[in-house]
Amino acid sequence: MEYILLIGIGIGCLLLGGGLVYVIYKTLLKSRVKSIIEEAGKEAEVIKKNKMLEVKEKFLHLKADMEKQANARNAKLQSAEAKAKQRELQLNQQQQELQRKKAEADAIRSNLDAQLEVIEKKKQELERLHKTEVEKLEHLSGLSADEAKEKLIESLKEEAKTEAASYINDIMDEAKLTANKEAKRIVIQSIQRVATETAIENSVTVFHIESDEIKGRIIGREGRNIRALEAATGVEIIVDDTPEAIVLSAFDPVRREIARLALHQLVTDGRIHPARIEEVVTKVRKQIEEEIIETGKRTAIDLGIHGLHPELIRLVGKMKYRSSYGQNLLQHSRETANLCAVMASELGLNPKKAKRAGLLHDIGKVPDEEPELPHALLGMKLAEKYKEKPDICNAIGSHHDEVEMSSLIAPLVQVCDAISGARPGARREIVEAYIKRLNDLEQLALSYPGVLKTYAIQAGRELRVIVGADKIDDAETENLSTEIAKRIQDEMTYPGQVKITVIRETRAVSFAK
Repeated sequence: MEYILLIGIGIGCLLLGGGLVYVIYKTLLKSRVKSIIEEAGKEAEVIKKNKMLEVKEKFLHLKADMEKQANARNAKLQSAEAKAKQRELQLNQQQQELQRKKAEADAIRSNLDAQLEVIEKKKQELERLHKTEVEKLEHLSGLSADEAKEKLIESLKEEAKTEAASYINDIMDEAKLTANKEAKRIVIQSIQRVATETAIENSVTVFHIESDEIKGRIIGREGRNIRALEAATGVEIIVDDTPEAIVLSAFDPVRREIARLALHQLVTDGRIHPARIEEVVTKVRKQIEEEIIETGKRTAIDLGIHGLHPELIRLVGKMKYRSSYGQNLLQHSRETANLCAVMASELGLNPKKAKRAGLLHDIGKVPDEEPELPHALLGMKLAEKYKEKPDICNAIGSHHDEVEMSSLIAPLVQVCDAISGARPGARREIVEAYIKRLNDLEQLALSYPGVLKTYAIQAGRELRVIVGADKIDDAETENLSTEIAKRIQDEMTYPGQVKITVIRETRAVSFAK
């Protein structure tokens, strides 16, 4: 309102044009300006006081914080100073203790030095006395010290040898009572739980026909059909006077089976000529390959073995048509696998791994190509090629000791392979080889001094050795039995185990007349 009044007065002054009014306006304006300035000064003074109060309050807060921090720092410094003083006191005490112990050690060392001097003097005195006594003993006994020492050593050797033989006998007896008993239990239990019918196969197959008229058709004009059949199958076909039978001869059972099936189809169909023979043999060969794979798969499923490479499955199926010493290879491998699983379970090992190694241990006998390698090493290489685990490969390669055993499954496979092949009726050996092995056993035992007679009995499973009572004593009979067993184990190849029995007896014969 004042501004409006002043503006109105100013406008009135301008309108009236009067000087007095202008003077009044000017005076009022000055007084108003002065009052505004005074009010502004008062407000500035109030603001100044408020700001001073705020600054003072902040200063006091900061001062209090600084004092707290200074007090805390002083407290820490005092605590650290107290700890340092305590540590210094402990160090002083430890230094004093070390000095005391050092003084004690110096005293002990000086005492020990004195005792060592006394001991050295006594040692010299003892050496002098020992030398004097040795000279007296040499003079009394008539022997030098070296000669007496040699006699003592010989005496100790004999005594130690006797004690060692006795100790070995005790250990052997204890082992027979514990380990042998447990091993027999596991082996017998495994054999009882596995029963396999092992078929003995020959190198010939007899093909039966309904009448002898078919023989002429099989031979063909000028022998064309039989020549074509032999060329296609690789089997020798023997047509003789045997009634209603044709003999197929070949060492490869797969070829014999192909020839048998091909002949069966040709005879059933009635059309027998070279072109038809080649067609039928090719078809049968494919069927046999499929049957081999199916047999391998069925064997793996029956045994609960999974993840075999397809080529390994084919080799397993091919075992059906192979034999070892007259024992069917697939049946032998199945039996070994089951034995391995049973023994592994009894011993707390992995039965699946043991069964897998037992099934594959003889795959080196049925490869498509036959390099000059032992079947165990060839089987190991095949298993490594088809990504079998290292312990399985080692078990395959070491079951005839061609490589060193590196897992517990390896000796298990070796033992089960021996059980399957060594049981009566499992394998068939050539008579000459059998007789030669018995003679070698007897001659090996006869090569030892003091042996009078030897007898290989129980089909070479036991060797009876009769020694002279005047040449070998009771203690030496034990050593002789052990040495013969070790030599047979190192030098000879045999199925199962050979028991060596050394017999020593004294006979007194008199005649009453």
